[in-house]
Amino acid sequence: MSSHMLSIYALALMFVIATILPINMGVIAFVGAFLVGTLVAGMGTKAIMAGFPTELFLTLVGITFLFAQAQNNGTIDWLVRLAVRAVGGRIAAIPWVMFAIAAVLTAVGAVSPAAVAIIAPIALGFAAKYGINPLMMGLMVIHGAQGGGFSPISIYGGITNKIVQKAGLPISELTTAFVSLGVNFGVALILFFVFGGLRLMRQAPAGKGGAGLGMPIPGYGTPVAVAAQGPQIFDEAEGEALTEERLTRNRSPESVNAVNPGAGAGAAAGAGAAASGAGAATTSVLTEDVPVTVQQLATVVGLAALAVLTLAYELDIGFVAITIGLLLSMMAPQVQKRAIGQVSWPEIMLIVGVSTYVGVMQKMGTITFVGDSVASLTSPLVVALLLCFVGAIVSAFASSTAVLGSLIPLAVPFLQAGTGVDPIGFIAAMAVASTIVDVSPFSTNGALVLANAQGIDRDVFLRQLMIYGGIVTLVAPPVVWLLFVVL
Repeated sequence: MSSHMLSIYALALMFVIATILPINMGVIAFVGAFLVGTLVAGMGTKAIMAGFPTELFLTLVGITFLFAQAQNNGTIDWLVRLAVRAVGGRIAAIPWVMFAIAAVLTAVGAVSPAAVAIIAPIALGFAAKYGINPLMMGLMVIHGAQGGGFSPISIYGGITNKIVQKAGLPISELTTAFVSLGVNFGVALILFFVFGGLRLMRQAPAGKGGAGLGMPIPGYGTPVAVAAQGPQIFDEAEGEALTEERLTRNRSPESVNAVNPGAGAGAAAGAGAAASGAGAATTSVLTEDVPVTVQQLATVVGLAALAVLTLAYELDIGFVAITIGLLLSMMAPQVQKRAIGQVSWPEIMLIVGVSTYVGVMQKMGTITFVGDSVASLTSPLVVALLLCFVGAIVSAFASSTAVLGSLIPLAVPFLQAGTGVDPIGFIAAMAVASTIVDVSPFSTNGALVLANAQGIDRDVFLRQLMIYGGIVTLVAPPVVWLLFVVL
């Protein structure tokens, strides 16, 4: 067996192990890079470590550190409250507000399951209270999170753009971002009308100014419910990262006092009350305005500055994000302590580990071997379709982050070979196909929606999620291939 095939089989085995066992795939990939690089390719340690993605590492650390600051100092809660009041009692607007909030969260640096974990309890609480189809509401939250996931300052966007730039391929960061948002918005629009959107639009407003809705907002100390089982809950890096996101929801009195003096006692009381809920997702009703703090305003300005400096002036997103995070830390050092622990280290371990292994494959010539072999089998357009299907099917059961980190490099020789396939369109199609499938109950996002749904038959709801996930996995690849590769 050739060294190329051995490295490919090893990569496939990594996906299998990480799906079956609760082990971060990045750890497996680092060991794989060491074993394959040393025993198969005869590489030294320096040659193996040359594949470590330094820029991508800095980007992921900076983005997730800044988002953790925003969540800890109450900026995310404040933005949710603003969006809630913007509804103005219109029931039909609630699903779209939840879609928009989830999209904003992932666009500014949250991993997708973290955004779903924050918004799903609120959204599904509304669904139970106002007769909104819970399946529609849950899927709107997921598609919102996936829709915003490829902004230039997001996790998925950072990963994809760094890989494409490193390969020397033409890239349009905003194209991928808007394609992802547009496709997920289109799917959400269909879901809205299929699952009773017209009925909601005909309902009279529940109240004025949003107050009449009695919007359930998770308060300080409110735990976020998560599913207790499912292949990706424990073995996918995004799922592991939820541990720190749940800790954020259970803010300590000291953490709350760092940004809102005097709130510590209320937070401690809330935590005690939540602890008596036997693990259920509890909610508190927003009854009064909470004044915005200087730290929250500074965070919003910082996020806006991050977008301007990276897009308009093309500064490195990692350095800019960490710089803004440092400035916010100087305003509230206690928040910074928690934020460091809430950086998505499992997610970062996963992608840098996989990227290091892919770097070993590149030095071995395996990437070129795969690209040349696939391109010679059939027409370029069919190859592009097959790659989209592979990305969708693998992502439905394994980590979407790992799929993006491994499949895009494998497609680089094929895109560089002058096949006529537009790299920008293909990358956008691959990005959407590999992430839009994270709606099944076997994914972290789907499991979170299942865990937070209220007043439903869970067996029926589970089947509905499985059927919808299967439909998306089969339909999404040919649709995005046709729209962005063929046309």
